[in-house]
Amino acid sequence: MEFVRYDINKYSPQQMVVLPLALLITAFAILGFTAVSTGTPLTMGIDFAGGTAVTVFTPDSREAIESHYSDYPLISVGEGISDGKYLQFGPMSDEQFREFSTLTQARYPDAKIDQIGETFGRTLQHQALLALLFSFLGMSIVVFIAFRTAVPSFAVVFAVFSNIVITAGIMQILGIPLSLGTTAALLMLIGYSVDSDILLTSRLLKRKGKLEEKLPGAFRTGLIMTTTTLAAIAALWVVSTVGQIQIIAEIASVLFIGLGVDLMNTWLFNAGILKWYIQRGGK
Repeated sequence: MEFVRYDINKYSPQQMVVLPLALLITAFAILGFTAVSTGTPLTMGIDFAGGTAVTVFTPDSREAIESHYSDYPLISVGEGISDGKYLQFGPMSDEQFREFSTLTQARYPDAKIDQIGETFGRTLQHQALLALLFSFLGMSIVVFIAFRTAVPSFAVVFAVFSNIVITAGIMQILGIPLSLGTTAALLMLIGYSVDSDILLTSRLLKRKGKLEEKLPGAFRTGLIMTTTTLAAIAALWVVSTVGQIQIIAEIASVLFIGLGVDLMNTWLFNAGILKWYIQRGGK
């Protein structure tokens, strides 16, 4: 694995932080444009926006289903095993929903219909936002207590924040909605991101030796840890995609993207800030 032995020392701190900052600014622009256009920085799934989910077992093709529901706000048609179909619809009025239910039961008597109201969806959205906020604040407090030094602590917290923002921007580009499942993936990403950043910071600040020796060692260890996790998540994504388990596939996609972003932010941005800090005489 030649990449594991890559010489990370040959780059200056300024060169190391340029790419992560550029991608962070780009992600902010994407999320800001989406917020101005739609009212939310990310496209919301039916968990948060409200809507109706229908689970049916039918040999009908995707085109036939789309034609059958042409008068209703059909968002997506997921296909599973044994002719299973998972249909997602946007919000409907009470009258339209009654007509929709009658139409669905007439064609698919065994269909399972689940409706999430817009008000309940907004409540879930608020709770998910609070969960992300409190997780991030809790992580930040633990980091500052652990290192008790402003610059290294700030580097860790900012790197984790950048991971979440850039991952969210990529989700928007790829059309992955924010749902309860992908919110859970973002929460897991906070935990994993801070783990890799603390590994780097502890190796550089708390171990004796020269910076030029400690940084490559930390890089090798961290890269092996992350690539192992990426391989496991890739396998999860393949299995869930083949089995048409949409929510698991979305969680795996967000984690895979987030860990890739974490590699960049940890070993470019965070490592660059720490390298600058130590070279300036930081202890």
